[in-house]
Amino acid sequence: MNRTELAAVLRQARSRLRPQDVGLPSGTRRQVRGLRREEVAMLAGLSVDYVVRLEQGRGARPSAQVVAALAQALRLDDDDRELVFRLAGHEPPQPGRIEMVVRPSVLRLLDRMADLPVLVLSAKGDVLAWNPLAAALQGDMSAWPRHRRNLVWQRFLGSSRCQIAANPGEDEAAARAAVGTLRAAQARYPRDADLARMISELRHSSPRFEELWREGRFTAWRAATKTIRHPRLGAITLDCDTLLLPDTDQTVVVYSAEPGSPQATALDMLRVTGLQQL
Repeated sequence: MNRTELAAVLRQARSRLRPQDVGLPSGTRRQVRGLRREEVAMLAGLSVDYVVRLEQGRGARPSAQVVAALAQALRLDDDDRELVFRLAGHEPPQPGRIEMVVRPSVLRLLDRMADLPVLVLSAKGDVLAWNPLAAALQGDMSAWPRHRRNLVWQRFLGSSRCQIAANPGEDEAAARAAVGTLRAAQARYPRDADLARMISELRHSSPRFEELWREGRFTAWRAATKTIRHPRLGAITLDCDTLLLPDTDQTVVVYSAEPGSPQATALDMLRVTGLQQL
């Protein structure tokens, strides 16, 4: 492990990111360039003290899981991620694992779509990136522990408002599509250990997931509407479109509403009240 060089690379990567690049509000009183250490720790699911020690070249060698969490939080590209793994004394993830890093060009796309809620999901439903309006709509996803930042896990075992459907038919379709996401991911990535662990946990802890899994049927995500119960604005039904990124097997999810509709008015209110609250 090269502690000194690893510390330098982590500090530089943090300084290159803006809060809006990772779905956080920028605020008006920022005294550091890039992200704060507290923000990196929150995104990676680590303690602030641990991030400080790493950036100062102190402490024990981080595990491969911690390095992967930092690479995801810092939005490192393939080359930088490989460098960080090697500096920490680990072999980089081998082919056959689900891609967990979002390309910078996709993050720039999120920046341009600031007037709509947008998420980027991995092949197994991990929330990899989001813009501030998505957080205003669905809740502060950075507050979820890193290993729980997954829409399928939240649907069956979590309590996030973003998974609460307004009617039984919509909820049933979404539950089947969530199970279908993991079944398809398992077929494409049979050696991904994190995917196997999550499926095992869901099968043992959620009777509903186990019931749907044992049916052995596959239901894919399709363009549809989604109703989210917002604590201040009530139920908001939005069009939900998914855009596939084939080379990374990631999905961009975009919420929108017909201009002039009550749902579009709700989105307008969310841009003001929701972002102010964040």
